[in-house]
Formats: sequence, structure tokens, C-alpha cells
Amino acid sequence: MIHHAALIPWLDPNVIIHSAGPWALLVVCGIIFAETGLLVGFLLPGDTLLVISGLLTHTSFVFGLDIWWVGLAIAVGAFLGGEVGYLIGHKFGPSVFERKETGLFSMENVRRTNKFFERFGALAVILARFVPIVRTFAPVAAGVGHMNYKKYSLYNAIGALIWGAGLTYFGFVLGYIPPVADFVQKYIDLILLGAVVVTLVPTLYHYIQSTRKARKAAIARGAEAALPTDAEVALDPSVFQRKPSEL
Repeated sequence: MIHHAALIPWLDPNVIIHSAGPWALLVVCGIIFAETGLLVGFLLPGDTLLVISGLLTHTSFVFGLDIWWVGLAIAVGAFLGGEVGYLIGHKFGPSVFERKETGLFSMENVRRTNKFFERFGALAVILARFVPIVRTFAPVAAGVGHMNYKKYSLYNAIGALIWGAGLTYFGFVLGYIPPVADFVQKYIDLILLGAVVVTLVPTLYHYIQSTRKARKAAIARGAEAALPTDAEVALDPSVFQRKPSEL
């Protein structure tokens, strides 16, 4: 095993392994859950986090678990997030989307997600996993549109496995490339710091930009602008019944 003097002591891999261990994996799973289960999750860069998680598992065993368990845990987190998102949409209906725009919510994201479903039908549940923002709103949109729950759960499980475990394993495989593995082992502390920056900076930037756009839109429409109607936010159930040949 390669040992090095960490440039940033509290980011030393040994410190992380002994102090965080499996808890670090729970944090990752929590972030993935939030991105796919809560409407504010679109601020989180899930794709990057998954690849980095797999890469770190290969080079430093940072989670204290085998890659198969890491990938499975992340896939479960993604699946549960999708289930919660669906149940929220199913229980509260269109009212989930019928609110004023803020930095954490935009009707444009809802319309974009609905168009995604109109284009791909039920397959959108799987494909949306690979599209930032859409993967956050898709579970809720499916619930609001009352997509068949068993069908949704099946597609949700497939998508969570392909995306959650798949990208994690992809990152793990990258560790087999000698230059990549050597670089990660040598600069693990800077990589972890970079991961934090990559996570926080886009999040703050997106939030600020969304807030500004929401304010401008509110001013343009007027303070008393009408909220979106059910017809504008709820998908027609027939959308989920479309076959690939009909798309």
C-alpha cells in the first residue's frame, strides 16, 4: 500500500477510513436519495459523486466495503429516493407543482420533465436517471400522473441499478488504469477537497441563478400572477401506456 503525507491532514485517507468508514457511504447514499426523492435534489451533482465513489473504493477502500456492496447500497438509495418521490406526487397530486417559483423550484423544470415523459413514455423513468434535473422531477411527475405503481417501481429499480450501481462500477474500473490509480493515491486529499468543491460550487451557482430567474419572471408576470393549473402540471395517464413503437 502506498503511504503519503497528506497535504491536508484532515483529508488523509487513513483518517477518513477510520473515522468515517461505512458512515461515508451513508452520506453518499443520502445525497443520491435526496437527488431523486426530494424536489430540491436537482442541486446535487449525482453523476460525479457516483464515479468518484467508485474510483475511491478501488484506490483507497475509503468506504471500508467491497465495491459490490458499495454499488448495491447506492442503487438502493437511488431506488428508495425514486419511490419516495413517486409517493409524494401520488399523495399530494398537482398541488406539489402548483406554487410560485423560487430558487429551489421552477415550472420550467416541470415542463421539461413532462416533455421527457411525452417523448419516451414509461421508459422515461429509466432514462431520466441520466439527465440532471429531470431525474429529480421524474418520480414526482410519475406520481402526479398516477402511473401504475408496480410498473413504475420496476422501471425505477432498473434505472437505479443501471445508473446508481453502473456509474459507481464505472468509476471503480477507472482505478485499473495505472496512471489514474497512481494519481488518486498520491493526491487523494486534493481529490476529496475537489469533490467537495465540485459539489458545492455548482449547487450554489445553480441556486443563485434560479433565484434570479424566478424573481425576474415574477416581476414580468406581476406579483399576483396565477399559479399553474392541474392541466399544466399533471401528465395524461395515457402517456405511461405508450409503447416504444408509438414514441
